[in-house]
Amino acid sequence: MAAERNERQGFDPSKFLTKVNGNDYLEVKWRLLWFRTDHPDGEIETELVEHRDGVAVFRARVRVPGGGSATGWGSESAEDFADYLEKAETKALGRALAALGYGTQFCPDFEFGAAEQRVVDTPVDVSRLGRRAAGRVTARQLEYLRDMARRLGMSEEELEAQAREQYGVGLEDLARQDASALIESLRQRRMAHEVA
Repeated sequence: MAAERNERQGFDPSKFLTKVNGNDYLEVKWRLLWFRTDHPDGEIETELVEHRDGVAVFRARVRVPGGGSATGWGSESAEDFADYLEKAETKALGRALAALGYGTQFCPDFEFGAAEQRVVDTPVDVSRLGRRAAGRVTARQLEYLRDMARRLGMSEEELEAQAREQYGVGLEDLARQDASALIESLRQRRMAHEVA
């Protein structure tokens, strides 16, 4: 069905691929063009959910009229990018579009954020790099994690135990990528508490 739609509408994603880490990759701007080509009346909504201590968190919602919808989340820090607000929004939008099938085949693991490439939504093959190659947890991430844990009523010991259980290392020894994933996990837990 997607192939028929692409032929009819004329969008060919293969014309817009770039190479990242030796793999074909479709940048978010081209996923957005593809979506708009298919659904000019589609709905896209982005929201800055949190902005504190140099860390920005965005949520993006993409809806196909009479069809599916997807939500994507993205976070970035000033320590990683000068334009971290824009990068976080782009990451969230890219994830939502990929979840609807726009570029999914060109980002197989949904793991965005290759700081080495300085492209916010670049897939990273962690098995080749090793988790430490992406960098260690930053001071801002640690501060953010501890603050979020306090807001959830977690002790420092409970946060430390969660890091060890999920990643096999203590809080201070987390890889930057793992710290981001733990932040996301705590953020979703906090949102669930707020909704309840």
